[in-house]
Parts: sequence; C-alpha cells; structure tokens
Amino acid sequence: MSLGNHALRCREPERAPIHPLGEQDRMPRAITHQGKASYHPTPFPPPPASPPPSTGSLERATAILTYLSAAAGPVGLAELSRRTGLPKTTAHRLLGVLCATGLAQRIDSDYTIGQKLINLAGPGPRMVPGTRRMVLPHLIRLYEATRQTVNLAVPRGMEIAYVERVYGHGRVSTPSDEVDRAPLHCTAGGKVLLAFNHELHAAFRDRGDLPRMTRRTLIGHAALDRELHVVRRRGVAYAKEEFAEGIVCAAAPVFGPDGRVVMAISVAGASPRAVSAEVADLVRRTAHAISSALDRPFPVLAVQATGRTRAEGPPMSFL
Repeated sequence: MSLGNHALRCREPERAPIHPLGEQDRMPRAITHQGKASYHPTPFPPPPASPPPSTGSLERATAILTYLSAAAGPVGLAELSRRTGLPKTTAHRLLGVLCATGLAQRIDSDYTIGQKLINLAGPGPRMVPGTRRMVLPHLIRLYEATRQTVNLAVPRGMEIAYVERVYGHGRVSTPSDEVDRAPLHCTAGGKVLLAFNHELHAAFRDRGDLPRMTRRTLIGHAALDRELHVVRRRGVAYAKEEFAEGIVCAAAPVFGPDGRVVMAISVAGASPRAVSAEVADLVRRTAHAISSALDRPFPVLAVQATGRTRAEGPPMSFL
C-alpha cells in the first residue's frame, strides 16, 4: 500500500473552525494563514540540463521554472543563468514575465517559484475516505492535553506537507504557516518520515546539500543520520529551533495497516518546556492510537432496501 493511501488531504479554505471545548478563548480551530511566508517550498525534480541554443522562449521559461522548483531556496540571477545556460539578459527578461504572471516571484534580489505555480501543482496526497473522522478526535484530544499547536503531516516530494492543524489563540507562528510545507531535515515531523521511510531517506540523501534554516539546523547527512538512528530507537523526533528560531517541536510516526509510515503527528511550542518529555510521550501515544485506528478494517458495503449498495460508516469525502 502506498504512502498516499493513508495521507490526509489539505483542508478547504472556508471550512468551519473546530469547536471542541465550548470556551471561546480556548477554542482550537483550523488554521487560516495571513502572514507572509519566509519559507519557499520546492518540489522534487532535479535541475534541468542546459537548454540548447535553438530553444524558444517557452522552452527557456520552462527551464527556469524547472530549476527554481528544484532549488533548495531562492536563486540569484547569476546562478540561474549559469545553471540553465541562458544569458543573464535573457533570464532576466523571462523572469520579469514569469513574475508578472505569478509563476515566479522575486524575494529581494533572488527568485523562486510563484504561488500560482504551486496552486497549479494541485493538492498533496489524499487520505482514505472517512479517515479524517477517525483521526481528528485524537488531534483535538492531544491539543486539549498540551494546549500547544498540533500538526498532522505527510511527505510531499522532498518536503513535509501539513494537512491538518489544531491550535488555540496562543498558537506559535512558523515560516510554514503560509504554505503548509517545510523541509524534511529540520522539522520533527520530517525527521520521523525520514527515519521510518527508507525509500524517502535514500532519495533525500541523493538530493545533495541540506539548506541551513537557522544556526541550529543540521546541514550534514552524517549528523542527520545519527539523529535518525536515535529517532528509530525512541520512536519520537525533536526539532529544537532548527526550522525557526524559538520554535521547538516533537513528533511521532503514524503507521498504516501494511506497517509503512503514512504520516507524522507533532506538537509545536515556543519554548523547550512547552515540548517536554511528558508532551513527547503524549505525542507518541497519540500516534500509536491513530495507527491502531487506521489498522481497523473499513466497514463492508451494505445493501439498502432499494437494492443499491452504499458504504457504511463515514462519508466518502475527506472534508
């Protein structure tokens, strides 16, 4: 069974907030993002080869977008020209067009892919129909026990995609709030996915250098491998100000019926005390409970009086 079979689909933007507690000032709700993101996610494809001199504007623009999508972060004009084989003047002219259409965007003097291109890529992996109804109560219970931001994430390319979040008014803000995606190597959920998905880990190692997000980010594969070994032994991963300054996170793996890791559940706080060993243990137990819930067989089809079949249990739509 593939990873996508048990992955949660991203929320609709207009979905009503969650109301589990009854107290307005303590009410967890679905995240709506307002701030400008400082992290710019990148899909998996490798950088393209230099386009032949005879290619037209469309092919050259495609080469630029392909390289930007594979880069670890925003890219300067000189590097983009060198990597694609395009003259600087040509690359600068095409980037102007791509930025004007939203397919690329400029950040200071560098460039990255634009939000329109991200939207065109479509949603991330989807979950098995009805799974959200099984999973969401565990997330809410974990929030009520910790009063910290609770995340549920799945792998998407060489990144982690956050598909469900529960939080209160005092939630922490991270660079992933705008895009719901983050690097694998410097997030607790990403480390969990790398530790228990050997194919993902092998592909990630082939990606090359690890981008530094903060002064605490692990940028060497050897150091990361040692930490992943500890994650496998303990069943929980930590990220201590490795993705964003002041943010600490603990995560644990959720396994599907075939024993493969399908998602990661995590708790994020603004101080080490907010994500203590006790909180990490709650995260681990919650992940185990969700894994047990996913391991239960889904109800069989029942025949209604009309003779037509219908699926018992939760509705087929994730949302």
